[in-house]
Amino acid sequence: MNESVPWLGLAVALASGLLIGIERERRKGQGSTRAMAGVRTFTVVSLCGALSYLVAWPWLTLAGAVLLAGLILTSYRAEQRAQALSPKAEHDPGITTEMALFVTYLLGVLALQQPALAGAMAVVVAVLLAARSHLHRFSIEILTQQELQDALLLAAAALVVLPLIPNEPLAFLGGVNPRRLWLLAVLMMGLQAVGYVASRLAGPRYGLPLAGLASGFVSSTATVASMGARCRSQGQWLSDCRLAAWSSCLATNVQLVLVILTIQAQALALFLPLLGFSTLAIVLLVVLGWRRGTLPEADFKPQGRAFSLKNALLFACVLSGFTTLAAWLARTWGELGVWSAALFAGFADVHAAAASVLSAASEHDLSNRQLILAILLAYTANTVSKCLVACASGGLRYGVTTSAGLLFIVLAAWLGIIV
Repeated sequence: MNESVPWLGLAVALASGLLIGIERERRKGQGSTRAMAGVRTFTVVSLCGALSYLVAWPWLTLAGAVLLAGLILTSYRAEQRAQALSPKAEHDPGITTEMALFVTYLLGVLALQQPALAGAMAVVVAVLLAARSHLHRFSIEILTQQELQDALLLAAAALVVLPLIPNEPLAFLGGVNPRRLWLLAVLMMGLQAVGYVASRLAGPRYGLPLAGLASGFVSSTATVASMGARCRSQGQWLSDCRLAAWSSCLATNVQLVLVILTIQAQALALFLPLLGFSTLAIVLLVVLGWRRGTLPEADFKPQGRAFSLKNALLFACVLSGFTTLAAWLARTWGELGVWSAALFAGFADVHAAAASVLSAASEHDLSNRQLILAILLAYTANTVSKCLVACASGGLRYGVTTSAGLLFIVLAAWLGIIV
């Protein structure tokens, strides 16, 4: 075998043409309205692209592309004339097959340079072509205009605005990093969108609690706020939004275990009663809340927006403010600052508070009981923060009922250190 011949690239070009060509052959049709290309044409075009690159004459590759573009244009005009002569015949006026043919030529050229990438892209193209009916139905029947606008807004916030924001603390913002602030807002919008999508796919009875548990690993406080915003716009989801908020607290406990194991693994035994009792309380609330859920799946009709930009920005500002204040207290007041930092940082994020307390424990010579009380203080402050966020984001009914469950969890945590 001649090792100078890139057999792998040629094989990938052949396979790419066959894969895309088979899909197009199934949609080619019959009679005068059949499409211009099928499995043989696509395979030959892909091999033409590979061979034109293999000859190593750049002008030949360009000439092949121009020739193919001319043939595609001629064929498309012929199809349009045939459609004009027979307007009642079913005919797709699009140019999907024509563009797929040109892409197949480019994949043949790419296969000689990067076979793996060319093969992967061929699969992607074939999947897109095969999913035509599903994509059309999703775009026209399932996706609403408001959902499309929300998706574009979230994409712009994450991919356009975020990279342009300075990534350094600014004095006029009180030392807050504006990119981190905007990132928190994007995170909040993303969490709300996750809950919305989950409820669309699985219905609010199943989708929202699962989304609450998953997003709780990112931020339980943000999850409580996002579910409150969802409940405010869809009041019939009250029990399920409340259940999702409680479910997110389970993720908080799991993350606390990971933080303790990472910073002071030997201290985990000190916190097992606290975490154990609070986890039991969470499980009890989730089980009872699930049994009392009353929203039938058949009654589910999506309404409102996928997220609230105003709520996301407000949450990001509050979270950054509490974090900055906690850091200043720890630097200024020493041991007293550690306690104060646990309190104020706990309002923003209990995991950050726990990490700062555990890191400062040896420096300030805290006893085991002082360490437990500091973490519990942060846990309590975080619960109070969630209660305030629940009332502000979801209204009185959501706020009061959700807060009752959250307070039950923190009382169970205090009971863990008393007994």
